[in-house]
Amino acid sequence: MNLNQLRYVVTVASAPSMREAATRLYISQPALSASMRELEEELNIRIFERSNKGINLTDEGREFLIYAKKALGQFEILEERYQRGSKEQERFSVSTQHYNFAIRSFANVIRAFSPEKFVFSIHETKTMEVLEHVRDLRSEVGVVSYSGSNVALVKKLLKDYSLEFHALMKKETYAYVWKDHPYAKRTEISLDELKDYPCVSFDQGDNDRFYLSEEAMGDYQFEKLIRSDDRATTMELIAQLGGYAVGSGMLSEEDAILDGMVSIKLVEEDPLVIGYITRKGGSLSKYGQAYVEELLKFKEIHE
Repeated sequence: MNLNQLRYVVTVASAPSMREAATRLYISQPALSASMRELEEELNIRIFERSNKGINLTDEGREFLIYAKKALGQFEILEERYQRGSKEQERFSVSTQHYNFAIRSFANVIRAFSPEKFVFSIHETKTMEVLEHVRDLRSEVGVVSYSGSNVALVKKLLKDYSLEFHALMKKETYAYVWKDHPYAKRTEISLDELKDYPCVSFDQGDNDRFYLSEEAMGDYQFEKLIRSDDRATTMELIAQLGGYAVGSGMLSEEDAILDGMVSIKLVEEDPLVIGYITRKGGSLSKYGQAYVEELLKFKEIHE
């Protein structure tokens, strides 16, 4: 077993087909298949189930994938720390769901310290990856949310990963539409009224991530649904197709990417609790502490 094989497993698990995985990895499909078979034989497990309909993870494969991701994450940390650039460079990393206040807080930390040499990273990514990044030390702090539809699952993962959640705010549920949408001037609307328009939702990926939606109404059965993993693409689809997205209503004139969007309060209620996560019992660097202080400026929940 080697690092390349771990990368292969992670890529195949996230790709729609073995051919697509091979393309992403820049190797031939037969070579990829042979490497996967060798790994399965070496470990004496079945990682993937192959059929005419495609390739899927087995139960053993899902467990192996967790450890493969963790091992690769640790290797990337070592590689970045000791092989890339000068050791004198200051380093700091955070991971976040798609919240602009988290990005502004990150920028404020850089402005406040303005180190002479640094490599800072911000990963705007999927819910599970935010949790994994903080668990695996890839990021010091993460920003995530949960709603009524996934609170039990998120809290279980926080416990399993030894993470602490610190609530910052609780936001009601809104629909985002483009400014020229027929309902744009409404102050309140129901999902039933919007059923003729496509809902554009952030794609959390495969592997049972549906219930980790960072949006409210994660268990609602939308009649027309488009999944997108890019915010700019999401905004463009909403504008072009007259669609909508479900969110927290946190629009700001400073958020250029959201310029042209209008938020309308939804009749259906599924409030989002948004907060930051840290490793339980862990300590933060001066940058991590400063980042948390910036996040706390947005705190609305007071225990």
